[in-house]
Amino acid sequence: MHPLAPFLALLGLAGTSHASAFDQADTLADCLTKAGVPVDEFESPDYKLDATPFNLRLNYTPVAVVAATTVKHIQDAVACAREVGVKANAKCGGHSYASFGLGGEDGHLIIEMSRMNKVVLDNTTGIATAEGGTRLGHLASELYSQGKRAISHGTCPGVGVGGHALHGGYGVSSHTHGLSLDWLVGATIVLANSTLVNCSETENADLFWALRGAGGSMGIVTEFRFKTFEVPENLTYFVAPVQWPTEARALVGVQAVQEFAETMPAELNMRLFIARRFVNLEGLYYGDKEGLQAALAPLIKKTNATLALAKTGGWLDQVKYFGGGSAIDQGHGYEDHETFYSTSLYTKALDETQLQTFVSYWFNQAKSNTRDWYVQIDLHGGENSAVSKPAANSTAYAHRDYLLMYLLYDRVDKGIYPADGHTYMENFASNVTESMAKSDWGRYINYPDSRLSQEDAQGNYWGGNLARLQGIKKDVDPEDLFHYPQGILPTVESRSG
Repeated sequence: MHPLAPFLALLGLAGTSHASAFDQADTLADCLTKAGVPVDEFESPDYKLDATPFNLRLNYTPVAVVAATTVKHIQDAVACAREVGVKANAKCGGHSYASFGLGGEDGHLIIEMSRMNKVVLDNTTGIATAEGGTRLGHLASELYSQGKRAISHGTCPGVGVGGHALHGGYGVSSHTHGLSLDWLVGATIVLANSTLVNCSETENADLFWALRGAGGSMGIVTEFRFKTFEVPENLTYFVAPVQWPTEARALVGVQAVQEFAETMPAELNMRLFIARRFVNLEGLYYGDKEGLQAALAPLIKKTNATLALAKTGGWLDQVKYFGGGSAIDQGHGYEDHETFYSTSLYTKALDETQLQTFVSYWFNQAKSNTRDWYVQIDLHGGENSAVSKPAANSTAYAHRDYLLMYLLYDRVDKGIYPADGHTYMENFASNVTESMAKSDWGRYINYPDSRLSQEDAQGNYWGGNLARLQGIKKDVDPEDLFHYPQGILPTVESRSG
């Protein structure tokens, strides 16, 4: 009897669509053992470390967890999953807000990648190779120590480069240097048939296009190849609190921020951070404090902001600051956990009515939520944004033409998240989009809304790129082996007659 068997009834899995996966657990275990694939022993310390989600609200039970240390382990694990009929997913950092690294539902084979995190920089070409389980902090640390180089990426050191770069990779350097996926020049990937292929602009180009925005649905990347840039000597991170005590004042302030986003200097990266008790402008400037002050001056005046913090330092100084005190260089084992609901939104510039709706909901509904929530509005686009410069369909990332990106997050610091807690952030977003056509807004897969149906998720996350992605998915994973509840589904051919 498989060790999970006594727990299945307690988990309520009997009779569910996932029960068949657990029915195959012994067969899967035999296949993995014969192939020499290492597996975490159920309820062992490694299992608990690898199977505990970042978001404790969404806790799923894998049929098994592979502790991969070689590419062959990944290939053999994929072959076993396909042979037995179990869905498989890569887990890199394990930071997915919807627990997609654990399958997003019970009964998947999880291939834990974070033991594979070697980073090598070629100082002649500036190309860095990073194994598929590398975390962002480790990547930043290694690129700096090996050659004082970097890529653009997000702020959390424990996030895995896999999920991050395959679906966007927005951060405090993106307005200046683009998304993480914009620095990807090649990748090696295990496909559903367990073959290992390379892809780039000139090799398996369709697959490479799909990886840069929807990679988690296409296979398991074992190696990333990034071009890099030389880090600047001076960068200045900053915080500028604003005083908006009334709706009217907040409306003027948000409108000023939106107008500033249209022409914000390329060297400036900024977000409007709205919490229950405070509002900040914050970000990173490529240059010194004097340059930052000059760039911000028009906005400071219009928003009644005060530049409370402006600290100039080197590349790793800002990585450490935005990492919130976490260790920069992180490897296998991630023990930070929270309990929360997240959602996201992209829009173009809001009109006067939409701005009023946003501010009114903030002051009259959201502020009554006493939990630890925020709405972070990143100045994503605009005429000087590196995100917006490539053609809208140059990669599978579908949202280059949006001015603003909203990241909405609602957390409980202790206990269980309330059953109806999601309504605060859900309504924050839906009130803005209510007057918009579906084609005029989107969502960010790296800030997923776990409540979306697969159909809505595909449309919201990939927009006009969806049909092409479904066709590529059909070519590389026709049986949807790498399934998760909001991933790309393969094209289904219509039947007539």
